[in-house]
Amino acid sequence: MYWRIGFAWSRSCALELGLNKSFSLGLSGSGEHLSLYGYIIAYPLQEYGGIMSALGFDSWWRKTLYITGGALLAAAAYLLHELLVIRKEQELDSEDAIILHQFARPKTGVPSLSPFCLKIETYLRMADLPYQNYFDGKLSPQGKMPWIAYNKEQVFGTEFIIDFLEEKLGVNLNSSLSPQEKAISRAITKMVEEHFYWTIAYCQWVDNVEETQKMLATTGPLSDLLSWILSQVTGSIVKREMYGHGIGRFSKEEVYSLMEKDMRTLATFLGNKKYLMGPKLSTVDAAVFGHLAQAMWTLPGTRPEQLIKGEFINLAMYCERIRRKFWPEWFVDVDDLYYDGLSEEPDSPSQLPDLGLYSRSGSFQEQESALSHHDTPSPDSDATGHSLFDSDMDTECSEMEQLK
Repeated sequence: MYWRIGFAWSRSCALELGLNKSFSLGLSGSGEHLSLYGYIIAYPLQEYGGIMSALGFDSWWRKTLYITGGALLAAAAYLLHELLVIRKEQELDSEDAIILHQFARPKTGVPSLSPFCLKIETYLRMADLPYQNYFDGKLSPQGKMPWIAYNKEQVFGTEFIIDFLEEKLGVNLNSSLSPQEKAISRAITKMVEEHFYWTIAYCQWVDNVEETQKMLATTGPLSDLLSWILSQVTGSIVKREMYGHGIGRFSKEEVYSLMEKDMRTLATFLGNKKYLMGPKLSTVDAAVFGHLAQAMWTLPGTRPEQLIKGEFINLAMYCERIRRKFWPEWFVDVDDLYYDGLSEEPDSPSQLPDLGLYSRSGSFQEQESALSHHDTPSPDSDATGHSLFDSDMDTECSEMEQLK
């Protein structure tokens, strides 16, 4: 009995894979090669030669086998090339610089589809720490994203990253909080990251996966196929991990009910305060913003968007306040702040520019001056006529001095 499976790259080249076999494949004549190792699932052929001869060279289903096998092989090679092969790293000046490894920017103007990537990048901007983005897609040893490198030290997990930066660089967004306020801040952070996160991930990658797929930034001739593969794989992972967490064992209606309770809790706690813990920023604001921003700007027409732009409008104002203060290059439509039931993706979404090296010190005022000439309008007050910013610009410099 023979065990064998074959894929055709062209009519003149067929590739057979067996148990623990490897092969090399040139991509687009670039000279780059891939090596694959592992077990290939196949089916037994009682009479290898007899079966293949019975197929006939021009039989329709043999042609289908060639086409399908070639497409699968090409897709697998491209996926491995993009995600698994260790590529030559960009030359980065890593001395005394924070290198932030995270997922690529989406096609829309949102900085990231990952709440945790958006959290840590927003935190770096809040703490006024210069950093360099590296969109390599390489996960941490724990299989997570983001992570940072600083002077050849690597730190994984957003909580450990913040602890590391506080110890190494002496920044502390929570310096003005009392011990009790710090405890409350941590409790809110854990509710958002360990519970609310899963409801957002469910909406993004399970219930609304088709729309999320359109936002993925993939390039090349197989970009659409790769986006579909990535979205399906991510959706499967989310469902499996949600089930292990426990929240995935509930129905869709129950998951959204839990989401609404979390958002109501945040809206009630925020009230009419400028930030969650009062008039000054703290670390919890980066975490909450990273998650609420997904509901605000990545899930058009969904239940989370309806809630944050409707019943919990103070959360929308909160997100807009932080966005305008720390993401001056991230533009949104003025009509996108309120939910009207007609939300849809823009015909020509604006790509968020990759600033590479980012530092707010000494450049924020120049950015604001340049942005003042931009044609995109922006709301200055909420539905009650109160300012969204509460003199943010006037107090920004004094706040940053206190944090140092």
